[in-house]
Amino acid sequence: MSRIPPLLFLAAPLAHIQAADAPLVAALAAADDARIGALLNPSESALLAIFSDDLRYGHANGVIETKGSFVESLTQGKIRYLAYENEERNFTFPAPQIALMTGRTRVKVRSGAAENDVTLLYLGVWRLEGGQWRFLAWQSSRVAPASGR
Repeated sequence: MSRIPPLLFLAAPLAHIQAADAPLVAALAAADDARIGALLNPSESALLAIFSDDLRYGHANGVIETKGSFVESLTQGKIRYLAYENEERNFTFPAPQIALMTGRTRVKVRSGAAENDVTLLYLGVWRLEGGQWRFLAWQSSRVAPASGR
């Protein structure tokens, strides 16, 4: 009697969940693409529409911002995203009207006089508000550069 490998056994239910959630994933990917576009080319109206009023944005350096302070940082050029490339982006749905976005991204960002090119692991939270997905929270951490050994 052959035994089904545990990972193969789990793949069928996950495929079903992913297929059922395909329209949600597409909507969230579009919303996140708009968020990235607004980070690269900040306009106050776009940022205000994308971010939830309850936004909590935790930068990889430990600084926490609210919607108001983050929008101000972006529109006044205190923080300037120069490049943003997702290497991985996944969505899960732990509760109605909530989506978790996890992944790995590479960003080039200027803060003050310092310019950083970093790879981040992140957790983003989206919430359905008034029929629109709005960005609720972000927390990221830097990935250490690979050692040259």
